[in-house]
Amino acid sequence: MSFSKANRSAATLTTTRVAPAPGSGICVTCLDGCKGPCEIGKSAIKGREVLYPMPFGKITAGSEKDYPVDFSHFNIQGTAVGAKGIEADPDKATFPAVDTTTKLGADGSIKLDFPVFTGAVGSTDIARINWEDVAVGAAISGVMVVAGENICGMDSKAQFKKGKVVKSPEMERRVDAFKRWYDGTGGIIVQANVEDTTLGVPEYVIQKLGIEIFELKWGQGAKDIGGEVKLHSLERALELKSRGYIVLPDPTKPAIQAAFKAGGITEFERHSRLGMVEEKAFHKSVAHLRSLGAKYVTLKTGAYRPADLARAIKYASDAKIDLLTIDGAGGGTGMSPWRMMNEWGIPTVQLECLTYQMCEKLAARGAYIPPIAIAGGLSLEDHIFKALALGAPYVKAICLGRAMLTAAMVGKTHGRLMKDKMESEDESIADGYVQLFAVGAQLRERFGKDFDKLPAGAIGMYSYIDRLKQGLQQFMAGARKFALPYIDRNDLVALTRDAADVSGIAYVMDSDREEIDKILG
Repeated sequence: MSFSKANRSAATLTTTRVAPAPGSGICVTCLDGCKGPCEIGKSAIKGREVLYPMPFGKITAGSEKDYPVDFSHFNIQGTAVGAKGIEADPDKATFPAVDTTTKLGADGSIKLDFPVFTGAVGSTDIARINWEDVAVGAAISGVMVVAGENICGMDSKAQFKKGKVVKSPEMERRVDAFKRWYDGTGGIIVQANVEDTTLGVPEYVIQKLGIEIFELKWGQGAKDIGGEVKLHSLERALELKSRGYIVLPDPTKPAIQAAFKAGGITEFERHSRLGMVEEKAFHKSVAHLRSLGAKYVTLKTGAYRPADLARAIKYASDAKIDLLTIDGAGGGTGMSPWRMMNEWGIPTVQLECLTYQMCEKLAARGAYIPPIAIAGGLSLEDHIFKALALGAPYVKAICLGRAMLTAAMVGKTHGRLMKDKMESEDESIADGYVQLFAVGAQLRERFGKDFDKLPAGAIGMYSYIDRLKQGLQQFMAGARKFALPYIDRNDLVALTRDAADVSGIAYVMDSDREEIDKILG
């Protein structure tokens, strides 16, 4: 059985002429004279441009690899007995009474109304274009939004002195969009990579923009290299090259400039550098961020080999950071090498199971375990429950990358269509939003005259989270767990022997065996 699709993918806008050979993905009969709709053929013309999902700036992409074990290989256990977190009374233990709030931070002082936050919404076009919808959606939903890497470095209007950023209108726009609607629940995280650190982004956003939660980034689940974007003008390529980024092909070379003007090269790539993790340097960075005034310091790591996961957990424990986000392979991207996204890294289920094992070892020695969040291809309420349960009691929140953007983008699209309709009929956009969105009336009551100032995408994201909340409440009530801390690994059952072996969760036919024997005498 093949888990991957080689040499053709909707993500790279490629296909094969006839059925492919399972291993290579090449057509079983490769025809001389074919123009090459496959990935190999397209690469013969466009080369490195075919490495990435297309079209850049208009899509997010998720791995199409069918991993041997995923969250669908587990089911959620229900019970007809008792209740935890509430009195076992049918009039009180109703699913709307389930508490879905969570607390993050070493001291538990970051409060979320729902245990999710966005993926890093960084410097790609799709992230920039949809930022306000996502940020406002997070603010009104009481969850967190993450401003990703390279925002200041990519800002054409940013001002620098002695190589350090002193003003970035784009970063200010990002922060202001969230803070205008922030009511004290949730938060905004700003993330930094190698270039951000070199450009002085931590100092700028913490000291000048008042950012309280700052995230160090080791990587993500979509790739094992730094972030990248595509650039469609020579001027932009030269600008970012001058700011210290890796730009390919090199826009300073006359031959490359000539090729771009002739049309042989249609775009450039801006790449970030690889971070080099060292224990002493990590602790020094955490101490520096705290000295700048960061109230909370977090870490985002990717689907690296298990030893690197151990480093992330141990270093985070020793530094007593406030959140560790662990991103598994197969999740989402705005731009990552497509084959890398499918064929690199530890998948989310296996990565979370390794996380649980490592946390258990540290906890047995009385070590501090930071609140942990899991990311990597999660989207709906069953995923949230399963990920919380699989890593219980250490996993406190779930990072939803593509899913949040999807909800915001769909809300934005329908909002634009509704606005055009209401304007043509000379009616208010607020009335249109109430007609369009299931949550429109409640948000109108909550925000009053400011309701029509909400971006439509933010309403869409709020509506999506509202759906997730009720869905999670229903699962939790069925498991008789009326608050998140009561969810544990026994709330899951493995449907396959492979899933049981990977996770340590009981195989379905072995579940409750001891209790069954007691009941049956």
